Amino acid sequence: MRSIYLLIVLAGIISFSSCRNDFETTASTGNLEFSRDTIFLDTVFTNIGSSTYNLKVYNRSDEDIAIPSVRLGLGESSNYRLNVDGVPGRTFENVEILANDSIFVFVETTLDINSVGDGSNEFLYTDIIEFNSTGTTQQVDLVTLVKDAIFLFPERDGATGIVETLTVNDVETSLEGRYLMDDELTFTNDKPYVIYGYMAVGDPSGIDAKTLNIEAGARIHFHADSGLLIADNASLQVNGLLSTDSVLLENEVIFESDRLEPVFSNVPGQWGTILLTDGSINNSINHATIKNATVGILNESNANNSATAGLSLSNTQIYNASAVGLLNRFSAVEASNTVINNCGQFAMLIQLGGSYNFTHSTFANYWTQSFRNTPAVFIDNTLLSGDTLLVGELAQANFTNCIIYGNQDEELGFNKDDSAPFNFKFTNTQIRFDDDFGDFNENPLFDFTNVSFYQDIIRGEDPDFFEPTENMLQVGENTASNDLGLQSASSQFPIDIIGTSRTSNSDFGAYESVVFPE
Repeated sequence: MRSIYLLIVLAGIISFSSCRNDFETTASTGNLEFSRDTIFLDTVFTNIGSSTYNLKVYNRSDEDIAIPSVRLGLGESSNYRLNVDGVPGRTFENVEILANDSIFVFVETTLDINSVGDGSNEFLYTDIIEFNSTGTTQQVDLVTLVKDAIFLFPERDGATGIVETLTVNDVETSLEGRYLMDDELTFTNDKPYVIYGYMAVGDPSGIDAKTLNIEAGARIHFHADSGLLIADNASLQVNGLLSTDSVLLENEVIFESDRLEPVFSNVPGQWGTILLTDGSINNSINHATIKNATVGILNESNANNSATAGLSLSNTQIYNASAVGLLNRFSAVEASNTVINNCGQFAMLIQLGGSYNFTHSTFANYWTQSFRNTPAVFIDNTLLSGDTLLVGELAQANFTNCIIYGNQDEELGFNKDDSAPFNFKFTNTQIRFDDDFGDFNENPLFDFTNVSFYQDIIRGEDPDFFEPTENMLQVGENTASNDLGLQSASSQFPIDIIGTSRTSNSDFGAYESVVFPE
């Protein structure tokens, strides 16, 4: 009997609620409140859709209200698109909000700079959202900077829709991409470049030498799973310059993703890599920033003469690689004033040996986005290829006036196969290696008293970085290496990465010490 009674009551409640088709409202009188008065949709490339941004509209009154009209100022001709409380469009009528409640308005845009711009490479596009109430109108401003760009993407078969893939050094790959044409082999700073897939530099036949020249101030943006590939007999020349303003660095070359919103500015793994294949030659990167890749530079360039570097790296920063900042495989590298930080595995990894000279460089790793058990710098003369272990000669790996540091106790590691030479030396270099439990006491590679391997190094002291988790690796006046730099090395590189002069008493790393502002 009691169950029957409960069923009757429940049926009555359902019947009562179903009879009410809508709540009663009064017309809004313009007392709406908004989560912000201007929505900045940040920067977008022409014809590339923006992210979706939201606005919250509040009814602070004790009455249910209806807003007579919500519309874009430019109406149906606006390049903005709205979604008001789940309904898409550009104009809306009688938008209801319960008492002391709120609704969401979502905004996005896709802009063609040729149809909305003034002929310049950048154009500020604006509109408003109008909330028309009884006797009054309230508005929220919309602002978007749209940039013109040069888009590079692989060909797609018109009949099958299959995207072109690359054959590199006579090997077919699954990489979507194509070879750059001769008239595409100079990247200027006139417009940013947006790359889809892998743009390869080289002659597919491997006969003619090709070089990609990237001018100072160029901006190269990569879509997901995209990158650059330098093939047989080809070269990459990145010709950034030191800016007159060390803060803006407008003359450096920047490689990053095509997501321009601030929320993506430091997100690792948004694009692939700059791949220097083992057939590439004379690659040079100067005054560049490479950020948010999977692997910043995957360097397999193998010079025929080990005295000639396959890669020359100077005044360059590599940040936020989800795997490795600089990965070298049996290559020859000359690097100076180089900074690498915040990588998911290694800041710098050497595999299969090679020949390396690093001077006044900072290898740090303050990765915090996931667990990391790999050191900032790892040196290995092997490489596992399928079931085969390849072994190469480590002719030399010299670190002079460098810093190797991070947020782990041991930021230096080795893997040595005794069947091949394994030569390295750290000179006037600061290394974080806190072997508190003596786990490495019996390993001769970590005998820090052996002057054949380590000379005038610093262990267990603070480099005094400014904000290492924010990729600010400048060192302060309290750096442990203050005035301890080897002068013969400093004289080869008399200014640091931002143009500060190195005196006769230089410091370790890519930066000379400064007094930090309070």
